[in-house]
Amino acid sequence: MLNKKSPKKIIEDRKKEGIELALKNTSAMTKTTLLECVELLHCALPEINFDDIKTSTKFLGHNLKFPFLIDSMTGGTPAAQKINTRLAQAAEEFGIGMGVGSQRAGLLSNKLAESFKVVRKNAPNAFIFSNIGGAQLSQGLDYQSIKKLLQMIDADALAIHLNPLQELVQPEGESNYLSVLSRIGELSSDLDVPIIVKEVGSGISPSVAKKLSATKIGAINVAGMGGTSWAGIEQIRAKKFNNKQKANLGLLFWDWGIPTAATIFLTRNSVKIPIIASGGLRNGLDLAKTITLGADVGGFARPMLTPASKSYNSLKDFINQLILELKSTMFLVGAKNINDLKSIEYITTEPLTSWISKVRK
Repeated sequence: MLNKKSPKKIIEDRKKEGIELALKNTSAMTKTTLLECVELLHCALPEINFDDIKTSTKFLGHNLKFPFLIDSMTGGTPAAQKINTRLAQAAEEFGIGMGVGSQRAGLLSNKLAESFKVVRKNAPNAFIFSNIGGAQLSQGLDYQSIKKLLQMIDADALAIHLNPLQELVQPEGESNYLSVLSRIGELSSDLDVPIIVKEVGSGISPSVAKKLSATKIGAINVAGMGGTSWAGIEQIRAKKFNNKQKANLGLLFWDWGIPTAATIFLTRNSVKIPIIASGGLRNGLDLAKTITLGADVGGFARPMLTPASKSYNSLKDFINQLILELKSTMFLVGAKNINDLKSIEYITTEPLTSWISKVRK
């Protein structure tokens, strides 16, 4: 069934299904981000006025009004165009960054490229980053194609996503990952925009973080386990295609990965480059915890996708609530700015404490 479709049609259908399934309950089944194991210490004497709290920060040379991004999620299907338009409008209005989903489809079709191009059209001043997969680098995606996807949205950075688990479970997946690191290294030296290397929901280990940091990349998006499970999404798709082996594999590895709280802490204690925290962040308290653990900014994908699929006002309401929750947390811990938030007191409880103290080779 898959082989009868053109590569463009296969990718377009997969992107459409990805949006539909991500909007459903495809989060981790039995495990969590472990952010609930991070307790920020309450400050009864904050000695600050709520309205004076500063949430602005700088990330990869760009000024953000708030320390979070709309993380890479969608594009490559006409259904994504309206969603990306709303997300881009929000990025522009709120002064935050935004990433698009994998642009592979945009390289195959000018029509599908429009679902990405609307981002820069609606966010002329925002920090916007492109996206392509590590698997595509392994298959030899050439330099000119990478320049083309950057030009497609006049990108300020390039995200390279690492999704070996998703590729394994995906019915039409590409599980060749040879030479991905060397290609990342080459591109980090050759491109005139910074590279963000990101997982998609299974986290970054200390050893991988160190290998990436040895190149000239600009940042790591740890994308830990506990949020949307792409193994879960592909498991559902595999069942649809009657691929029992892939479906069983997806069920087994549905919750595979390093929990978000653990991967942030472990990565920050392994490298010094900027970190984006993502993977199951759902509110401003989650965001504050990730910054305290060592992230520079947070990334929200599904929590943005859900309201954006409804209306722009729904999306604005979510972001305003997120900002209120972040500022309220900062007030309650006595942090007048993001630098203060990075240095406040906190404790960890099990099982996170074991994760961050007992990782062994």
